[in-house]
Amino acid sequence: MPAMRELHGTPVIVALSGGVDSAVAALRLLRAGASVQALYMENWDAADEYCTSAQDYQDARAVARELGIVLHRVNFTAAYRERVFADFLAGYSAGRTPNPDVLCNREIKFGLCTTHARRLGARLFATGHYARLRQDNDGPALLKAVDTDKDQSYFLHAVPRNEFTDVVFPLGDLHKQQVRELAREAGLPICNKPDSTGICFIGERPFAEFLARYIPDNPGPIEALSGERLGTHRGLPFYTLGQREGLMIGGTAGRAAEPWYVVRKESARNVLVVAQKHERASLECLRLRTGPVNWLAARPQGSWRAAAKIRYRQPDQAVSVQPLPADALELTFEQPQRAATVGQYAVLYDAERCLGGAQIVETL
Repeated sequence: MPAMRELHGTPVIVALSGGVDSAVAALRLLRAGASVQALYMENWDAADEYCTSAQDYQDARAVARELGIVLHRVNFTAAYRERVFADFLAGYSAGRTPNPDVLCNREIKFGLCTTHARRLGARLFATGHYARLRQDNDGPALLKAVDTDKDQSYFLHAVPRNEFTDVVFPLGDLHKQQVRELAREAGLPICNKPDSTGICFIGERPFAEFLARYIPDNPGPIEALSGERLGTHRGLPFYTLGQREGLMIGGTAGRAAEPWYVVRKESARNVLVVAQKHERASLECLRLRTGPVNWLAARPQGSWRAAAKIRYRQPDQAVSVQPLPADALELTFEQPQRAATVGQYAVLYDAERCLGGAQIVETL
């Protein structure tokens, strides 16, 4: 994993998405003297009305043309549906709230895509992620980006550690504003293109409408913490913890004039449990359990202390870590955590280093 200054003549393939981040990643690699080519991945049906892949590909072509680099194109649509989207649907159907961006990084970007890049002759694979890598004696270490507001180590925690050996993140030492400025100074045609949002490769769209294409309605009761029935939900997959909008609960006699929030999904009874603002403690937890951890550092022995995030951009939370069988963990937080969600991920840190993470399987 050479430093940027050591890349002279090194064959590098950069994942070029058509956005400003990957474009500046390619630009910095060229300026570091690397022999750069680009690879555009297509992972969703371009005919979908919300999919932007057709325009993104044209933007990637324009960037490659401006930089004078070869652009390859590969279609991973079938693999994305099988390895990422199927898990996404299964999670929602089971009452969990999965994070497809994490799986996409593990299965597609740093799985199939890196393999394809090697076939094209790449010595290194690069992306526009905001993260850093350091080569330690025992292997690569994943570090937070300098721009903590854009840091994406949370989404990278599930990538097997050895996959980072031949990876470079050219934006890890930059802030987003600097990336935009570099794009403008270089005259790149996408310098003012907005950042992409929404589900990885699927894009931003009306989520309930999208989910309904694949998961049928399964109505059931909406209950207060007391067990009182307040209404009817359309199906548990269409709701998330902490959700306030779209519950269709009007004023209730004898209740405070406060909004309602989703606090629990009881799959066995097909019940959506809600609470009002003054009952918000019911949405909090101090402990949770995870599934098996993907370690990006040597696994600590016994109980230990760390920092953790249970969602992207969350400030580090102090936590005590207790190992469980099958490489699972129990985390006990110093402060109550709001809306810790089964199916999402708990990611562990030691200062700037990402130690790894695992899916949340139970909140306590």
